[in-house]
Amino acid sequence: MPIRNAAMHFIDKKPDGSPAVLHKANGALPPSEAIDNLLADLIDAYNAKQGKAWGFFHGESGAYPFSGWLRSFVDGQTEFMAFTDQAVEHLQRLMEESNLNTGGHVLFAHYQQGMTEYLGVALLQHRDSVTVSAELDVKPSRHLDLSQLHLAARINLSEWRNNKDSKQYVSFIKGKNGRKISDYFRDFIGCQEGVDGPGETRTLLKAFSDFIEREVLPEEAAREKTHTLVEYATAQTKLGEPVTLQELSELLDEDRPQNFAEFIRNADYGLSAEIPADKRTINQFRRFTGRAEGLSISFEAHLLGNKIEFDQEAGTLMIKGVPTQLVDQLKRSAAA
Repeated sequence: MPIRNAAMHFIDKKPDGSPAVLHKANGALPPSEAIDNLLADLIDAYNAKQGKAWGFFHGESGAYPFSGWLRSFVDGQTEFMAFTDQAVEHLQRLMEESNLNTGGHVLFAHYQQGMTEYLGVALLQHRDSVTVSAELDVKPSRHLDLSQLHLAARINLSEWRNNKDSKQYVSFIKGKNGRKISDYFRDFIGCQEGVDGPGETRTLLKAFSDFIEREVLPEEAAREKTHTLVEYATAQTKLGEPVTLQELSELLDEDRPQNFAEFIRNADYGLSAEIPADKRTINQFRRFTGRAEGLSISFEAHLLGNKIEFDQEAGTLMIKGVPTQLVDQLKRSAAA
């Protein structure tokens, strides 16, 4: 994971309402094992965060200048440090206007993973601790606390440059500490939501369930394909990469690698070729399936305890919200 450029600034914003004080870095961070480890840990922490959103830049304007400064840097017209200086000054102004106590270290990291180029921006908090020296003295210590990562964004620069129609080259943490905080950081980056990650994931899972039902697979085969889907989607979320429908289709059926992809296209679910899978939605998805004596039952695990109740002692299922199509069939049968 080559790091091309990295810089760390500091905005001192105290809770007493005093103005934020910006401490700019004198230069870019030199290559070192420490910055490599920091970025690797930051990427892991970012990928593990739930509640991220995906989107794209607003048109460049006085309200949203970040993309213009970034474009100037990417095109080679501006040096990296000049770009980060402009950006962090803008962030300081937004902090003052929002009257939020969210100062901290501001990291800009321009790096590459595989063939993809990224820019990561994060507001990092520190934690006071203690350390033991070689002389066995106990001394105060301060370190960056990635467990408190609440404001961060990542721009897929390769996607931004090469796919003008993309609406998911920016991802950012929506945050749990109040919408006002996450909104001001989103406005700093100058992006808007373009893809509903949880919604797209739910549609993908619905399409998969329909596909399994159409294929009329044996119980073990259905369970195996569900496991493949969950494992692949989970791995992609850990990497911070989208689920690719073509790749998933190939994994689901090596003998017929186009089968699931063609089913998606023909049924017109409206899914993009790449989906930023939502980790929480994926984790809720498991299928219970069973067949016996002309009875076939299959449902998603998250419905258990909600629309489906299981009486373990009696060995019975109670189903609420029976599909309309099945209800109509039963009514016609009862009236015959």
